[in-house]
Amino acid sequence: MVSEHAPQPAAQVLVASNRGPVSYALREDGTLDAKRGGGGLVSGLSAVDDKMWVCAALGDGDREAVRRGVGEPGVRMLDIDADVHADAYNGIANSVLWFVHHMLYQTPVEPVFDAEFRRQWASFETYNRAFAEALAEEAGEGAAVLVQDYHLALVPGMLRELRPDLRIGHFSHTPWAPVDYFRLLPDDIAEQLLRGILGADRAAFLTRRWADAFIGCCAEILGGTGHTRIGVHGLGADADFLRRRAHEADVDERMAALREQVGPGRKTIVRVDRTELSKNIVRGMLAYRALLDERPEWRGRVVHIAFAYPSRQDLAVYREYTAEVQRVADGINETYGTADWTPVVLHVKDDFARSLAAYRLADVALVNPIRDGMNLVAKEVPVVSDDGCALVLSREAGAYEELGADAITVNPYDVSATAAALHEALTMADDERRARTKRLAAAATALPPQQWFLDQLEALGQG
Repeated sequence: MVSEHAPQPAAQVLVASNRGPVSYALREDGTLDAKRGGGGLVSGLSAVDDKMWVCAALGDGDREAVRRGVGEPGVRMLDIDADVHADAYNGIANSVLWFVHHMLYQTPVEPVFDAEFRRQWASFETYNRAFAEALAEEAGEGAAVLVQDYHLALVPGMLRELRPDLRIGHFSHTPWAPVDYFRLLPDDIAEQLLRGILGADRAAFLTRRWADAFIGCCAEILGGTGHTRIGVHGLGADADFLRRRAHEADVDERMAALREQVGPGRKTIVRVDRTELSKNIVRGMLAYRALLDERPEWRGRVVHIAFAYPSRQDLAVYREYTAEVQRVADGINETYGTADWTPVVLHVKDDFARSLAAYRLADVALVNPIRDGMNLVAKEVPVVSDDGCALVLSREAGAYEELGADAITVNPYDVSATAAALHEALTMADDERRARTKRLAAAATALPPQQWFLDQLEALGQG
C-alpha cells in the first residue's frame, strides 16, 4: 500500500527501468562518484522536462547514495535488498525471461522449474512490487507511466491496482517468444506475466513480429489482450549525436591505431557486440574462418575487427561464452596469421570511441544475432561509415524488418552461408555499397530516440 505520509504526488511523466540514468561508485576516501549513463532510453527521455525516473540501486555505490540521500532531481533510486535484486535480476530476468524470449535454452537439460525457481520468482514479485509502490507514490493524478522491459513485466498490473487513474504503458526491448516456446514456462507463471503487462493501457514492441507473438500468447493462454492496446515503435539511431561524436579527437586517435593494426590496403569486417549469448559471436567468427579456409585469396587481404565487450560476467554461462570467443579468435590467428597479418583483432574492453572508429572504417558490418529485439549496431554503422559499408544481417534481428531490403541477409545458424555472405559483401561494387549505405542510414534514423519516446507518450494519451 502507498504510505499516508508519501510525498505529494507531482510527476506527470514517469519512467521505470531496472537501470537508471546515473550510477554511483564509492571511492576509497568514502566520497561518491556519479556517472551518467547513455543509450536510447536516456537519449529519448531528454525530450521531456518534467519527468520522474524510478530505477533500482544496482551496486554498493548506488545503495550508499540512497542511504545518504544523494541523488539527482527527477530520479528516484530504490534500495531493494541486494539478495532480492540478485534473485530477480540474475535468477529470473536474465536466466529465465531472457532465455525464453531469445529461445536460448538447451531443452534436453534446461529449464528446470523447481523449488529454487519458485523462491527466486517470489523475489521477482517483491522487486516488481517495490517499483509499483514507488511509482504510485510519485505519480500525479492521471499521470503517464512508461514501464520498461521484461525485468518489470509485473509492474503494470500491480500499479493498476494501486492507482487506477494512471495511464500506463509497457515497452518490451527484447523479442517476444512464440507461444509454443513461451509455454516452456510454468502455466501459472506464463499467465501471470501476460496479465502483468496487460495491466497497461498500452503494450508496445520494437517490431510487428514481436507484437504479433505477444498477441498470439495472449490469445492462446488468456483468450485475448482484453482492453490493452498494442503498438510498435522501432527505435532508431540518433544520427546527429553519432555523426558529431564519431569525428571527435579521441575517435580519430583510435582510428589511427586500428589502421595500424589492420595494415595498409586491407578490407575490414567489423562487429561490435556485448558477449551476450544471443549475439552469436562464435558462429560469426567460424564463418570468417570458413571464408579464409574456402577462399584463400582473402588471406592477408582482410581483417576481422571484433569488439566483444563482456556482459553479465556474474553468470557462469556468460563467462564461459566470453572465454570461447577468445579461444576461437586465438585459433584463427594461430592457424592463418603471419608475421605482418593478424586475421582477427579482438578487443574485450568496452570503449565507445573505439567502436565508433571501427564503424567509420568498416567495409563490412557483421550483425548475425540468433535473436535480437532490434540491434542498434546494425543501424549505427551505416550512419557513421566514412566510405559506405555492406551490412551482413541476421533475419532474426529486429532491425531486419527495416533494413533487410538493403542488407545481405543470413540465417544466423548457417555458418557456410554466412561465409558466402561475407565474400559477397567484400566484393560488392563501391557504387552499390555507397547507395545501399545511404538507404540503410535513412531507414536507421527514421525514428530517433527522442521521437521514439514522444510517439509512445502521445499514443498513450490517445486511449
